[in-house]
Amino acid sequence: MANIKLFLVPVCIWTILFNTSNATRSRPPPKFPAILVFGDSTVDSGNNNDIDTLFKANFRPYGKSYPGHTPTGRFSNGRLIPDFLASALNIKKAVPPFLKPNFSDHELVTGVSFASSGSGYDDETNAVFQVISFPKQIDMFRNYTARLKSLVGERKAKRIIGGALVIISTGTNDISTFKMDTNDTRYQDFLLNKVQSFTKQLYDLGCRSMIVAGLPPIGCLPIQMTNKQQPPSRRRCLHNQNLYSKAYNQKLVNTLLQVQTKLSGSKIVYADIYRPLIHMIHHPRKYGFVETNKGCCGTGFVETGPLCNPTTPTCRKPSRFLFWDAVHPSQSTYWYLSKYLKKTALSKFL
Repeated sequence: MANIKLFLVPVCIWTILFNTSNATRSRPPPKFPAILVFGDSTVDSGNNNDIDTLFKANFRPYGKSYPGHTPTGRFSNGRLIPDFLASALNIKKAVPPFLKPNFSDHELVTGVSFASSGSGYDDETNAVFQVISFPKQIDMFRNYTARLKSLVGERKAKRIIGGALVIISTGTNDISTFKMDTNDTRYQDFLLNKVQSFTKQLYDLGCRSMIVAGLPPIGCLPIQMTNKQQPPSRRRCLHNQNLYSKAYNQKLVNTLLQVQTKLSGSKIVYADIYRPLIHMIHHPRKYGFVETNKGCCGTGFVETGPLCNPTTPTCRKPSRFLFWDAVHPSQSTYWYLSKYLKKTALSKFL
């Protein structure tokens, strides 16, 4: 009996070590220590909840597919691209908003979103919608940096920020709402100058790894088709608006290459949103979608924000809809986009 006990001791120790080793191998350390997010409603995880604006999504049916069926302020039925990327990179399961009351030290250290729904590169856009402008988002980042230094010390804070993955996603509100003149591309150049300025400011504040998203096929957003008064049975993507998006995106690619050459030690990567989205629209069944030209909420033609509210009916299966409301993609769409970005944009870092 004593011999059996002596035999079992090393077996148990070996089993524990083997399982611990497997667990370590199954969850490798994250490539990025934190994720920092700037932009509009495509990446705002709830900052607008705490400001005076109509651009809120902290009520049902938003969050219908989020864990706990909880409306968080995300303009979708569930998670956004930063949430999926943070999870895939083993950073965290979801990216909290910087203005979230009393978030934990761990949430602070591993990154937050400074984004504000309705915002853009253009200050006129931000003023009209009364949201957090990009300069103010950078000010919030400065406050974040100060809090991080007080928590972990200046040296470690510098390492975290220098190693963090920075995501920037905005521009659609600027162009789709006010300034889309398909015969005049000067406004594109104005926005691209803003891109250069803001990426330089983030670089000066210590950021080195940035992903900057291009425009989606704006002409395929349900609200844009509705604005052109297309009858429901004949709704089609607006070709000229999509050409405008493509032209801007090509300029953005060139701009980011120029910016990176000027900022020593930086890696600034273009995130192509247009190509995967247009592929989903043209080949919906490959992704499990049955509806691509209207949202799941209400009629799907105009409802977003206050019009998509607890009294508004929604489709039974949001995963079959490319759009959640008349402007924003569904969680399923964001999931496919995050997979595409991991293979393309993120692969340039990994």
